Amino acid sequence: MNSGVNNGLINGVSGASLSPTRRAWQRFRRNRLGFCSLVLFVTLFVLSLGAELISNDKPLLVRYDGQLFAPLLHNPPETAFGGDFDTPTDFLDPFIQRQFEQPGNWAIFPLNRHHHATINYFAKEPHPAPPSADNWLGTDDRGRDIVARLLYGFRLSVLFALALTVIGVALGLVAGAIQGFYGGKVDLVFQRFIEVWGSMPELYLLIIFASLFEPSVLILLLLLSLFGWMGLSDYVRAEFLRNRQLDYVRAARAMGLSNRQIIWRHILPNSLTPVVTFLPFRMSAAILALTSLDFLGLGVPPGTPSLGELLAQGKNNIDAWWISLSTFAVLVVTLLLLTFMGDALRDALDPRKADR
Repeated sequence: MNSGVNNGLINGVSGASLSPTRRAWQRFRRNRLGFCSLVLFVTLFVLSLGAELISNDKPLLVRYDGQLFAPLLHNPPETAFGGDFDTPTDFLDPFIQRQFEQPGNWAIFPLNRHHHATINYFAKEPHPAPPSADNWLGTDDRGRDIVARLLYGFRLSVLFALALTVIGVALGLVAGAIQGFYGGKVDLVFQRFIEVWGSMPELYLLIIFASLFEPSVLILLLLLSLFGWMGLSDYVRAEFLRNRQLDYVRAARAMGLSNRQIIWRHILPNSLTPVVTFLPFRMSAAILALTSLDFLGLGVPPGTPSLGELLAQGKNNIDAWWISLSTFAVLVVTLLLLTFMGDALRDALDPRKADR
C-alpha cells in the first residue's frame, strides 16, 4: 500500500513539474484516435511531397550501354536509347521498354509508372478506362492515371490549405490583437470594417476575378486570404479583451514594458488556445473551398491535378464510377483525419478536461 501511495505521489509530482505544453501533448497522445490520425495524415503528406519518386513516367535510374542516366533530373533524347528521334524519351513506349530488357541494360521505375499528366496511349479500352494492371484505379476521360492525379492532387490541396491557414492565422492574429488590446474607438472602427468587408459576396468576386485574370493558384490563394481571417480574429479579440485586464498585464505595465512587449511576451502566448484548436478545422475548410471552386471551374488552371477537377469528371462521366468513388474516398479520409485531429487538440487544450 505504501509503495502504491509513493508511486502516486511521484507521478503527481512529475506531472505537476511538466510545462502546460507538455501536459497538453500528453493528453493529446492519450487520445488514440486523434494521435493516430495525426501520424497517418503526416505520413500521407510526407509521401505526397515525394510524389515524383512514387508516381512518374520516368525511371529513377537507367543503365544503357554501360552508361547511367537519371531521367528525373535530365531526360535524354530518344536517340540515347537506340531510338530514331532527337526528342525527349517516352519511357512508356514499348520499343524503349524492350531496349531495357536486353542484357546489361536495366531501368528502375517508380511504384506507379504514370505522371499526373501522362496519357496512356497504349490502353486496351477507350477512355475513361476502368481499373487495370497498368492503371490501378483506371484513367480519366483524357487517358490520365487516376492514382497519379489523386496523389498530386492531394499534395496540392494540403499545401494550399497550409498556405491559406498560415496567412489567415497571421492576419487574424494581428487584427484580433489590435482590436482586443487597444479597445475603444480602435475596436469600434475595426468591427464596423469587418462587418462591411464580411458582407461582400465572396463567390461573385471570385467569378469576376476568374473572368478578368488567368486562373492561378496564387490568385486564388490571395482572394481567399482576404476573407479567411475574419472568423479567427473574433476569437483572438475576445481573448485579448479578457487577458488585458488580468494582474500579470497590470504588473507588466507597472514595470514599464511597452505595448509591443506586453502583447508579444505576455498576452499573445496566453491567447493562442483558440488559434491552435481551430487549425485543423481551418485546413478542412480550405481543402473544401479549393475542391468546390475546382469543381465549378473557378480554381486552378486546366490540367492541374486537383480533387475538384476529378469530381467534375466523375459528374460528367457517370458510367466511370471509379473516378468519383476514388476521389470521394480520398476527400472523405482527408477531412476525417483533420476532424479527428481537431477534436483531440480541442480536448487536450480544454482546461476543464485538464482538471479532471
